[in-house]
Amino acid sequence: MKTDALIAMLARGHPGAPPRAVDRRLGTTVAAAFALALIVVLGTLHPRADLGAAVQLPMFWWKLAVPLVLVALSFAAARRLACPGQRAGSAVALGAALLALLWAVAAADVVSAPGASRRALVLGHSALPCVALIAVLALPVLAALFVALRNLAPTRLRAAGAAAGALAGGIAAAAYALHCDEMALPFVAIWYVLGMAIPAGLGALLAPRWLRWA
Repeated sequence: MKTDALIAMLARGHPGAPPRAVDRRLGTTVAAAFALALIVVLGTLHPRADLGAAVQLPMFWWKLAVPLVLVALSFAAARRLACPGQRAGSAVALGAALLALLWAVAAADVVSAPGASRRALVLGHSALPCVALIAVLALPVLAALFVALRNLAPTRLRAAGAAAGALAGGIAAAAYALHCDEMALPFVAIWYVLGMAIPAGLGALLAPRWLRWA
């Protein structure tokens, strides 16, 4: 939104967007981003060979739940931050608490495992590709979310950029999970989280320039 347009909107004394307009704009962008990420993963990386068997295992769904919870929380934060003067709300505190819980459970898994298997629990066989692919998959999603936010009215630009980046990272990680055959919770707690943190940091870094009002 342009600064002059916001001033004129406030001068008229009524909100400039119909109810749920932010939800519709961001929701449409997120749905399109999910579809794009799935197309890229399924069309280029391909789903894991044992996907049919994997979906019957509880750990597959726990692994998928981590990015999907991030998507829900970061969407809630982004929709608030898309409005002038709004803060992220309770989503940040809840996300931090859930992340601490995830790391605590993952650490307990490592400590309780036999010494010879701890390295495999943490590193798996695809740690660096996991981080890189999640981060790269998130980039077009982040760009689309920035376009959506630029047409709204965020004022806390770094916070809005971080929320958009976290949302992009969660979408990318959820799609990537259909390709990745790693199933250890410590692996997910470290490398999936790192892959999702990179676009969140990038979003916060770029937001003052790319979400700035003209």
